[in-house]
Amino acid sequence: MAEPKLIVRPVPQDAVQRLTTHGVHPLLARLMAARGVCDSAELDTDWQGLIMPNQLSHIEQASEALADAIESHQKLLIVADYDCDGATACAVGLRGLRAMGARVDYLVPNRFETGYGLSPEVVELATKHHAGKPDLIVTVDNGIASVDGVIAAKEHGIDVIVTDHHLPGDRLPPALAIVNPNQPGCGFPSKNLAGVGVMFYVLLALRATLRARGYFEGKPEPRLDALVDLVALGTIADVVKLDANNRLLVTRGIQRIRAGQMQPGLRALFAVCGRDPAQASAFDFGFTIGPRINAAGRLTDMSLGIECLSTDDEQHALELARELDRINQERRQIEVTMREQAMASMDSLDSNDNTQTNQAAICVYQPDWHQGVVGLVASRLKEKFWRPVVALAPAGDGTWRGSGRSIPDVHLRDVFDLVSKRNPGLVLKFGGHAMAAGLTLPENGLERFAQGFSEAVIEMTGKTEFSARIETDGSLESGWANVQTATMLQEQVWGAGFPAPLFLDEFEVQNQRLVGGKHMKLSLLRERQRFDAIWFNRDEPLPERILAVYRPTPNIWQSNITLQLVIETAQRA
Repeated sequence: MAEPKLIVRPVPQDAVQRLTTHGVHPLLARLMAARGVCDSAELDTDWQGLIMPNQLSHIEQASEALADAIESHQKLLIVADYDCDGATACAVGLRGLRAMGARVDYLVPNRFETGYGLSPEVVELATKHHAGKPDLIVTVDNGIASVDGVIAAKEHGIDVIVTDHHLPGDRLPPALAIVNPNQPGCGFPSKNLAGVGVMFYVLLALRATLRARGYFEGKPEPRLDALVDLVALGTIADVVKLDANNRLLVTRGIQRIRAGQMQPGLRALFAVCGRDPAQASAFDFGFTIGPRINAAGRLTDMSLGIECLSTDDEQHALELARELDRINQERRQIEVTMREQAMASMDSLDSNDNTQTNQAAICVYQPDWHQGVVGLVASRLKEKFWRPVVALAPAGDGTWRGSGRSIPDVHLRDVFDLVSKRNPGLVLKFGGHAMAAGLTLPENGLERFAQGFSEAVIEMTGKTEFSARIETDGSLESGWANVQTATMLQEQVWGAGFPAPLFLDEFEVQNQRLVGGKHMKLSLLRERQRFDAIWFNRDEPLPERILAVYRPTPNIWQSNITLQLVIETAQRA
């Protein structure tokens, strides 16, 4: 793959001026302005800055129906999704509804048996639930596409409230209420709420409805801000855009965790990850805690994750967190094996001059792969080759299920749609978004799909190869290249649509040595200032002068805090 293009983000100077005038640190003002922040109010993380719940369509119908169900002691059942967003949304729902006196339990579909969402099969399971047949089902992080499932529930005499954030299809399910900022006609200003965020808003509206009915007279109202640690985890783990409203939710959650105020399950997960809650960051949610929750849904049963996040028993939470950690280690081993096999298959094709590495898209599959991990393999290959990738595994029923990851130039779901139209009967089922999508193929259609996939990408883009682009924030002024700045940046909330800063500068490489057999430890010089730096998973020597893309980070060693530059990529200067 060619060297990535290094791009410097444009910075609107008028926005920088407004931010600095309101007391924002000059470097932060530059970084925030480059990410679209125009007003210091967008950086406000006080609760009064939260968008009001009543701007969500159908939220009043949902809260009235839930209040009726609570007051008449009906049985509620939450139907969750099997990823971290779904697990946190379910835990938030369980905790919040129980705090308001609801009789509520949950059901999470098995990825390998009933698939995603409120299907008729899941409704059948709900009617036989150990807590009894529910009177009302509440979906979290799913349901907007569950037309048949909602119809099946109504046939069983079960009402449904849908809470979701995914894009709707051509038909909406005939639910009692649908709370989804992305449904037609909803005027909620933030379309980027995660599933857990939507459920949190429903609880806010429900509490207001019960308050208006006098339900809390003589008893304390539940503190819903106590759930924001889970809201923050699900929001970061689901990689939704961190607009101002989501940044507020995530910041409040991180603040509670740093203050030691968190659910027992989260405290246990920080412990098994070896992370300090007092130093909690969005990185912890996205790269340490989130993957352990997700591992349960990938390999076994997401009930483990939901139980961990919803129990109040500290010891039980720790036992569940240890089990999630063990499952995640197993997931890692499976992923490494599958990734190595995928790379070996690419190398084999390359040596036969029949290579996919020269095609516009990559399709890999093996008969012994695990279908819960194929998405991770696709993601790794996409990063390495900077092309759309689909990885597939057998589903055990004569079909293969694939997960794809894409690059900004290619809308993956639209590509699948084109392949399906060009090859009738080849794609049995598909769905997803621009950057991630899934599909099901017959086992005799793998080679045809691999060819059709690449052809569709070429037809839609007019390209056979793509160049990676790395957006940077330009040079880090030497006066701010210190541990205080690195600490300040680490305390901010960064994530999808609001990426952490990457700086671009030229350095002289004064010293370099390999550590741990695979990481390059560096001593760099710029403008007579020396820096310690490290380039993880780099074992090749560097030239004397480099143009480096890097993150400044505080490095703690034996109680001393120093500045370290983490190199993301570098080119000969």
